[in-house]
Amino acid sequence: MKHFETRVQELKYKVLKEIAKGLFNDTLTEDYPFIPERIVPGPKPTMRCCIYKERAIVFERMKLAMGGHKEVDNVVEVLKVACEECPLGGYEVTNRCRGCIAHRCAEACHRNAIYFDVHTHTAVIDKSLCVNCGMCAKACQYTAIQNYIRPCVAACKVKAISMDEDQAATINDEKCVQCGACVYQCPFGAIMDKSFIKDAIKIIKDSDFSKKYPVYAIVAPSIASQLKEVSIGKVVSALHELGFAHVVEAALGADMVSYAEAKELAEKGFLTSSCCPTFVNYIKKNYPQFTDNISHNLSPMATIAKWIKEHHPECKIVFIGPCISKKKEIMDERVAPYVDVTLTFEELHALIDAREINVENLEEGELDNASYYGRIFARAGGLTDAVKEALKEQGSDFEAKPISVDGLDNCRVALIKAKSPNREFNFIEGMGCAGGCIGGPCSLTHEVRDKSEVDKYGSQASRKTIVDAIAPLNDKA
Repeated sequence: MKHFETRVQELKYKVLKEIAKGLFNDTLTEDYPFIPERIVPGPKPTMRCCIYKERAIVFERMKLAMGGHKEVDNVVEVLKVACEECPLGGYEVTNRCRGCIAHRCAEACHRNAIYFDVHTHTAVIDKSLCVNCGMCAKACQYTAIQNYIRPCVAACKVKAISMDEDQAATINDEKCVQCGACVYQCPFGAIMDKSFIKDAIKIIKDSDFSKKYPVYAIVAPSIASQLKEVSIGKVVSALHELGFAHVVEAALGADMVSYAEAKELAEKGFLTSSCCPTFVNYIKKNYPQFTDNISHNLSPMATIAKWIKEHHPECKIVFIGPCISKKKEIMDERVAPYVDVTLTFEELHALIDAREINVENLEEGELDNASYYGRIFARAGGLTDAVKEALKEQGSDFEAKPISVDGLDNCRVALIKAKSPNREFNFIEGMGCAGGCIGGPCSLTHEVRDKSEVDKYGSQASRKTIVDAIAPLNDKA
């Protein structure tokens, strides 16, 4: 299964794998001094200025892999020791400047932040005076002034990232919606999601030792877009090898949600989806006037977990998906009783390899709990299709007029349009990541955000309708 898009992803994997191996084998001490040397053996540095800097960064990454800093409420943290290579950013004069005599750039600057080199006559920006308003760039006829934005700042659509006094990135937790875009986009891996792999391993080991409770793995349907070398069935077998007694599709929870959400939409007349925690947080923090319009249903993950806990209260539940904001969602008081730990696909990869499980050689396991409509929740537009189908299966005469948006920029546009009394839609399916869950920040691959893989996975479901999928649950209720 080893495939890494970048060295950042590979380094993250190595740290998680070493942590998992030590936890499984009871060889991990609190200061874990041996791991940085194992991951970065030296003697020559390969990523930073010196081998000691590389090991210091690995050590900080290990802290986040063990749960991060308890005093930081956010599930995303900045490794300051790793955040120092980016240029300061802001507006800069490039070599396209011709040293013209019009000086429109200086005339446009109300802060007197532009002066001219006495020898070349080219423009120079005084950073101590510049406020990055961009008026000079608009005025320049040669487009010689460019705005250089740090990748993390550019990735953050809620403007939650700024620079501290040391010019390291800092995150405003009040604005952050845990979308994870900064984690994926940082070229130096200086922003990272906390891992709760330690808690997951403890649950698995305690279950294996005491036999007091079964451990359920709830797997996100976006797994269909992740695997090229092995089948989903083999991954299910690998999960059993890891110690999970049962493997359930989060897509079954999606079937339950779409059926309930369709009824809620018909009752209320206007609704926004509740499946993506990033989208829900985005509404609450940026468009609070629509808070009451958010579907009251729990997410598919929480919905199926709630059903499992109600029928097997002694069990433990671990969710596995591509999402960082799910780690924050399970801290919510409505969800915390049902989901014990959230892992990402990256963390699952590290767990499997830490246990030296050869996935390719395993028998095909079974993962067939949900319908086609539950499985396609993984891609943008899937929820919309499912809600329409649910209304049809319920015999409702309510006409759904949905709009499907993915990525926070598109979510923002949809919510602005929703303010109009003449809006032409009555349901917003919002997905924080581009393409939907298949574009999640902790996916194993971002190379293909093609919905065809998800639709293919959906078409393989033995249950062709939503009612067929949820009927067994109702029978057991």
